[in-house]
Amino acid sequence: MPELLQPYGQAFAANPYPTYARLREQNPIFHSEEFGLTFFTRYRDIVNLLSDKRLGRTMSHVMGPEEKTERHRQEDWQATPAYSRFVRVNLLESEGADHARLRRLLAKAVDARRIGGLSQRIEMLVDELLEGVVDCKEIDFLAEIAVPLPVYVISEMLGWPAEERHRLRPWSADIVRLYEKDHSEEDVVRAEAATEEFAGMLGELAELRRSDPRDDLISAFALLESDGEILNKDELIASCMMLLNAGHEALVNSAGNGLLALLRHPEQGRRLQRDRSMMKTATEEMLRYDSPLQFFHRFVLEDMSYGDFEFRQGDKVGLLYGSGNRDPAAFERPDSFDIGRDPNRHLAFGLGPHFCLGAPLARLELGILFNKLLRRFPGVQLVDEHPEYRTGLVFRGLKQLSVRW
Repeated sequence: MPELLQPYGQAFAANPYPTYARLREQNPIFHSEEFGLTFFTRYRDIVNLLSDKRLGRTMSHVMGPEEKTERHRQEDWQATPAYSRFVRVNLLESEGADHARLRRLLAKAVDARRIGGLSQRIEMLVDELLEGVVDCKEIDFLAEIAVPLPVYVISEMLGWPAEERHRLRPWSADIVRLYEKDHSEEDVVRAEAATEEFAGMLGELAELRRSDPRDDLISAFALLESDGEILNKDELIASCMMLLNAGHEALVNSAGNGLLALLRHPEQGRRLQRDRSMMKTATEEMLRYDSPLQFFHRFVLEDMSYGDFEFRQGDKVGLLYGSGNRDPAAFERPDSFDIGRDPNRHLAFGLGPHFCLGAPLARLELGILFNKLLRRFPGVQLVDEHPEYRTGLVFRGLKQLSVRW
């Protein structure tokens, strides 16, 4: 792997974008023995591959039973029975007929009516969080605002008991840690425990909702039927866990990265204060400029060629969304933070068959949060101009973000 890419070091975490720029220029497509895949850095290539049916998030749907069993053995699925059962087989990690069926069913449950109906409740939750810090001179924006907001929203969507929602954030953090290549054996143990505990509670709640349904997602999933198809218990649990993990991690990182970008570019902040109608394009620019999800991989489902490269079935390709979102071939002045950028066809929510189902909810939450934050605290400013990012290749987010007003 070129020495340029060292994703688990602090220098890369602080600012990966110069590295991405050099790679786009010098090594736009390169193979990494360390990661066991071929990386793509340019926007056009990433977009093409996200829509290419010869690639998929899993190989399972093109394998026979014996081959699938052997692959699971090689990947040590038996060491994490709960994690492998519920996290490795959710909508995000499925393909073919299973993916189409699950996506169709989940889209009916997480529809525009349900998302739109959350608007008033999200406004109330944001008001409560901001009221709680109004007398503080300085806060950690992540800990006080960005972390609890999606927990509250997702717990209400699911129908999770309020007295138990404090468990959701630690579970999510432990589970998604395994998406990073540098996870430890301790991380594996914690992820397995978190998955088992979460799945246990979800299973109990689903049984309760079948006999006493409410207007929440656990009830909707438990009772879901469409053209004779049903969501079985494992799929229900996997789907709820996916909503927590994807929705929570993405929103926390989007909010933190977005506020940091806004405060580092005060002229853009003043622009938004003068014209709140720009909030929609502003949130899209936050998502592009410092994306919460920087990388995703795909498996090669059949022997194929791409440009001058030849791939065999089972090979892996790595799509560097963070690099694609700063590609000058796709975005004018890509390293400039411009809240009026339009169009803005960024990759923060992916593209193609796996485009994020939760994108409308994330956009709704971010718009409400920043509207209310800037109205309530127009003088918000950074305490530390260089807050520390967590290391990683997949997720990009801050450890904390201290602000004052």
